Amino acid sequence: MAHTQFNPGHNNERRNRRQALVFSALYIVGSLVLLFGLEFGVLALFHPNEAPYSQFLAAVENGDVTRVAIGDTRVLWSTRAGAQFVSQRIPGAQDTDLITELKNKGIEFTGFRESNPLGDLLSWLAPIALLAALWWFAMPRLPGMTQALTIGRSRAKIWDQGSVRITFQDVAGVDQAVEELREIVDFLKNPLKYSRLGGRIPKGVLLVGPPGTGKTLLARATAGEAGVPFFSLSGAEFVEMFVGVGAARVRDLFQQAKEKAPCIVFIDELDTIGRTRGGASMVTHEEREQTLNQLLVEMDGFDSSAGVIIMAATNRPDVLDPALMRPGRFDRQIVVDKPDLAGREAILRVHARGVVLAPDVDLHVIAARTPGFAGAELANVVNEAALLAARRGHDAVTLADLDEAVERVMIGLEHKNRALNTREQERVACHEMGHALVASLLPGADPVHKVSMVPRGAAALGMTTQLPLEDRYLLTEQELRDRMAVLMGGRAAEEIIFGDVSTGAQNDLQQATDLARRMVREFGMSALGPIAFSNGHPPFLERALPNEYAPRAYSERTAEAIDEQVRIVVEASYQRAKQLLQTHRALLEELAQELRRVEVMDGKVLEQRLREAGISRATARTHIAER
Repeated sequence: MAHTQFNPGHNNERRNRRQALVFSALYIVGSLVLLFGLEFGVLALFHPNEAPYSQFLAAVENGDVTRVAIGDTRVLWSTRAGAQFVSQRIPGAQDTDLITELKNKGIEFTGFRESNPLGDLLSWLAPIALLAALWWFAMPRLPGMTQALTIGRSRAKIWDQGSVRITFQDVAGVDQAVEELREIVDFLKNPLKYSRLGGRIPKGVLLVGPPGTGKTLLARATAGEAGVPFFSLSGAEFVEMFVGVGAARVRDLFQQAKEKAPCIVFIDELDTIGRTRGGASMVTHEEREQTLNQLLVEMDGFDSSAGVIIMAATNRPDVLDPALMRPGRFDRQIVVDKPDLAGREAILRVHARGVVLAPDVDLHVIAARTPGFAGAELANVVNEAALLAARRGHDAVTLADLDEAVERVMIGLEHKNRALNTREQERVACHEMGHALVASLLPGADPVHKVSMVPRGAAALGMTTQLPLEDRYLLTEQELRDRMAVLMGGRAAEEIIFGDVSTGAQNDLQQATDLARRMVREFGMSALGPIAFSNGHPPFLERALPNEYAPRAYSERTAEAIDEQVRIVVEASYQRAKQLLQTHRALLEELAQELRRVEVMDGKVLEQRLREAGISRATARTHIAER
């Protein structure tokens, strides 16, 4: 969707260049007037009348001349009567006799330097023209020159009133956040509704949530719904290598916002400039802290009744400075979390508006196959499906195209040219079927959707996809242990069938170890008891920075005990998966051979094979209890 952008920084730059050009033109015209005015003024003052050179010589001889000024090509002379004349000298004539005669006659004489109007004009105009050309043509093209002239100006992109065409109709899956923002829209449209009762709208609204959940889209939809100008910029655009530039840009931003009120100012990635000040770090961040201080001052210095709403987005609210979060600044926080099943289906419908879908497409099925997907990932699924359907020559996007797009987004592209030898194919089929069989037998594991031994992504030689029956927000200890057993099922299957293991379980071991460590350190699910040994992790980021979230508040002896408990938990899950697969070894070998033959096995086919073998989750649960 096209949007009209108005950038005051660019307008100011054009205006400055026009002013410089006008100034240069006026300077040139004034110089010409002054130059020729002086030239012709002197001539009019001293020698308004032209006389032949012979008349000048005769007047000298007759003693009628009182004063003479000799130039290179002209002679200026005055008579006793007060008349003034100018005479052209004869080229090549010698003035020795003339000077001698002037001395004898007692006539006052001198020389003068004649000016060349054209030469003087060029000497004045050439530097001016060079500077004007440099200003008008060269400076905008030199890297950093334009930025250097406007370094203290705000870099915000401005969508003028009514140019933001995104509304809440284009946002789905975040109904709670939309309801919170409708109050902001209502205030911008009807401010008297709140001020008459003494109410004060929040100055700042902070959108927090994982990446890709639509925080920026929500901010733009709020401006589009209210029909007000929208200032948009990133926190990184404030910070420069020069101290004080960020603070100047903050002042300029708020000045522009006040001039365009009512409006919305949106700062993306607020944690770039809003991190907690001080701390134990020896590294100073004077520029960032000055920018943050100026932002705090500006948010205190304006009245929200003027109609300026500050919105910001971040996925790191845990590192923001407390001064930003206090009432009077960002005093309203709205969580924009990943959507649930209904939300994912609504998001898919929004992004599928301009896509031709086949009659067999059920977006509810795709939503169920994408647990944990954010809005950006769902949009990518729809786009990848459309591109894939076009590549295959389909008239519409089919369910198979969408299913393939989900796998592309989750794992990566299919590597059709990655050929495995016979032994590798057998091992990969056995490995993936080990995952699938353990997941199908354990009661706390999610059902298997698809088993594939087609290489995908950077290193995945196969894939076992599980789909939860419903959205889960809490997991029990048994369910976590079942998940770890599923992760260890591939390695266990390799050891049972081939007698050794391969490098194919690297990612499985990493995931199982991370889960076991969280169970021990954060969830209190080990022999160490209900004690937390971790400071937690960022609420909206999957991976934390080691130097921020790995400080140890326990002894070395406790650290050794934690490592031992992690090993015990992982080893127990591995032995559990191994015992389960040993019991059903014949079925494991049979299913692995079938998977090698078909390469991709649907979850329903796997369930049918288990029913034919008389195996279900209930019998697996009984067998585990007996063990």
